[in-house]
Amino acid sequence: MYGLIGKFTATDGNRDALMRILIDGVSGMPGCLSYIVASDPTDANAIWITEAWDSQESHTASLTMPSVQGAIVKGRPMIAGMERIAETRPEGGHGLDS
Repeated sequence: MYGLIGKFTATDGNRDALMRILIDGVSGMPGCLSYIVASDPTDANAIWITEAWDSQESHTASLTMPSVQGAIVKGRPMIAGMERIAETRPEGGHGLDS
C-alpha cells in the first residue's frame, strides 16, 4: 500500500469551500482505499488530507482523472499553501484490507 499525509492552507475564509471541492472531486478513484479531508481545530485555514492507496501507481494515475483535474482547477485559487508532510506505507487498520 501507499499513503500520503498532506496539509493545505486555504486563503482566508475559504477553508470550507476548499474542503467541499476536495471531497467532491475524489469520488470513484480506482485504488483509493481511504481519502480523509479534515479541518484543523487550532487553525481556521488549515486542512489535513490523509490518503491510503493500493499502490503509488494508482495515486499517480488518479491525478489524470477528469474529476481530480476539475477539483484542482476549482480549488487552486483558494489555496494559500500546500505541504507534503509524509509518504507512508499503510500496514492495515480499521477500514483497510491488510
